Amino acid sequence: MVLGLALWHVELVGQSCLYRLTGQVVDQASRQPLEFATIMVMDEDLGEVTGQDGRFEINNLCSSHSYRLQVSHIGCEPQLVEVLLHSDTTIVIEMEHTSYKLEDVVVQGKSNDYSTEIGSNIQKEDIVHSSNENLSDLLSTIEGVSVLKSGSGISKPIVHGLFGNRIGILNNGIPQAGQQWGNDHAPEIDAFSADELTVVKGSSALAYAGTSLGSVVKVNMSKISQREGIHGQLNYIFQTNGLGHTGNIEIEEYKPQLAWRLKSTIKHIGDRKSPDYYLTNTGQREKNLSLQLEKTMFDHWQSTLYYSLFSTETGILRGAHVGNLTDLESAIGRSEPYFTSDEFSYSIAPPRQEVVHHLLKWQNKYFLKDNRWLEVNYGGQINSRKEFDVRRSGRSEFPAMRMKLWSHYFEQLYHQPIWKDGELKIGLQEMMLDNTNHPETGILPLIPDYRSYSGAGYALIEKSINQWFFDFGSRWSVKKMDVQAISRTLPREIEYFDHFFLQSAFSVGGRYHWMDGQESKLNLGFMKRPPEVNELYSFGLHQGVSGIEMGDPNLSMEESWKATLGHRWQQSSSWSINVVGYSQWVKNFIYLQPLNEYELTIRGAFPVFEYSQTNAHIYGLDADASWHLNTYHTVALTASIVRGDDIQNGNSLVYIPADNLTATYRYQLADHRRWQKSYIEIKGQYVFEQNRLDLDQDYLPPPPGYFLMGLELGSNLVIGGQRFNIHLDIQNLTNTKYRDYLNRQRYYADEVGINANLSLQYSF
Repeated sequence: MVLGLALWHVELVGQSCLYRLTGQVVDQASRQPLEFATIMVMDEDLGEVTGQDGRFEINNLCSSHSYRLQVSHIGCEPQLVEVLLHSDTTIVIEMEHTSYKLEDVVVQGKSNDYSTEIGSNIQKEDIVHSSNENLSDLLSTIEGVSVLKSGSGISKPIVHGLFGNRIGILNNGIPQAGQQWGNDHAPEIDAFSADELTVVKGSSALAYAGTSLGSVVKVNMSKISQREGIHGQLNYIFQTNGLGHTGNIEIEEYKPQLAWRLKSTIKHIGDRKSPDYYLTNTGQREKNLSLQLEKTMFDHWQSTLYYSLFSTETGILRGAHVGNLTDLESAIGRSEPYFTSDEFSYSIAPPRQEVVHHLLKWQNKYFLKDNRWLEVNYGGQINSRKEFDVRRSGRSEFPAMRMKLWSHYFEQLYHQPIWKDGELKIGLQEMMLDNTNHPETGILPLIPDYRSYSGAGYALIEKSINQWFFDFGSRWSVKKMDVQAISRTLPREIEYFDHFFLQSAFSVGGRYHWMDGQESKLNLGFMKRPPEVNELYSFGLHQGVSGIEMGDPNLSMEESWKATLGHRWQQSSSWSINVVGYSQWVKNFIYLQPLNEYELTIRGAFPVFEYSQTNAHIYGLDADASWHLNTYHTVALTASIVRGDDIQNGNSLVYIPADNLTATYRYQLADHRRWQKSYIEIKGQYVFEQNRLDLDQDYLPPPPGYFLMGLELGSNLVIGGQRFNIHLDIQNLTNTKYRDYLNRQRYYADEVGINANLSLQYSF
């Protein structure tokens, strides 16, 4: 690669066939994206199928070459599009719907859109380069998204100041059902399995199942390409901090009888290192697998079967678990944690976690006449979690917590056009959860056995009027929870509790095109969220976050009003500015309050936290801007500001992200015959001090602000007609010593120091 850098400015010799054609297929009348449109490159072994947003991408195309594209979609007349490439090119293809008859059934196309949703996404190319990280760390690159951590490799997304049960996660359209109630429970999803990550930041997500207060993370899998033959890619990532190795393989094949895609990931990471010392027992291992099968039957029935396995073992910082009150008081705020080893190790000892998650999805779409369609989905999940503590008498290898969660999810969706340029969407959703503790632990369970039953129905109406687009939605749901808990007082008894919650939600949104390059979106929504089982019944040591957590069975439902306003300016490809403001009022806001006291148990001494309620106001601003100065130079800025006020107690909410500002400069180098699409990127991020908390609201005051530098290098290397993508990302380039307010590990240790990630990708 060093030789390639020296030759970058040599004049290009020969023809480059590494260009990319991207685009979107939309309905000519409504301008809505068309899903399942097929784009075939005639006379070439290339083709793609559009996803939910109507977008497609075709790679390995040659410059100064004219390509003929055949574009087809159910309910549309096929059309030919000719494109002449001189560089990476983006196009928009408009298709006109015309009814036609198939086996006595009139079929027309279905168009999806995310009209008034305010959100951002991460494309597959960026996902692949950072897939040695977990899902939440990937999402943190989006403005308005922060990360709540419990050490290295364990994190949860924070969107507009909210996290945990308030953020819905859709894994390939199925609401993720795991033990995600804990702050130390990262989303149990392999980042490599995602082809796109989308964060919806408004209150317009009524069609998405779950108990969120509006914000939703969608982990999307693309349709299988109609390119002939077996093809795919190999990925490998090496990271210097933790000496980590991540390998991934993706292969797929399209046949009219059956299309299939297989993905597999293996991850092996050792102890991370702060600038001054090793973070002992912070290794991680993963073994993941996914299989996707697609079949089109009778030209109007599309069926997809998807299975994924996620298996991980994660170490918890050893220095966060101490034996007595005196050691605990000295451990919190200590410059170097207890039990720190001077040597690197791949071993993972207690305290540690083991999680296995299975997901099975069966999706069926049936296209009816008059542009109507019906979708029926099933999702089944099994989540097994074991947590191992440092226990006496050689019992450390017996889990201190062992739970298994079964879930079943059913969904029925119906779409049809109404009026002129309008659409009606109706859905029914049912979900059952069954959580069981295994008695072999010999310890009172933190979370009791419970069963949860929920059902929901929603209706959405979308309507276009000239430059305006409106959507209106309403959702009603019920939830019943049966709990079997062990009493908190002696003598221990089994106690039975029943909860019944009736939830309602609605949203109204509008989008307006002011002129070319300008668009505004406004969304107003109301939602209720019932308390989850951990908020009601937690009782005992939460090993993963090294704290005692106490629930409150008398918690009430949260009630939230949220308004979101976004505006985007874009001047062709020269510059763009996007600003989103939001304000959210939450009645009965549930939060985990540090009590500033310690408790000594037979398993050690730990700080105590209690679930409480208040009335809260959360508001803020997200902004991003980019300027393409010319072909080679690009500058980008992102900023996020969020405030959380505890109205009832007259202070600030805990765990609200600090203000942050990021600046990026990117230089695109000229192509060489072997080195293509090469770039250098420098990034600087400043995170301000969270200075809005009282000293008695936490065990330690928030740490000072900090500044981090990053460097990225990327290029495509062509050898013998084969293409390799090389990507180097150096994080914390100056090896800065700091602690982050949103990391529970900050009580005991510094953050990770400099880390270089080398990513290699081979496509075939």
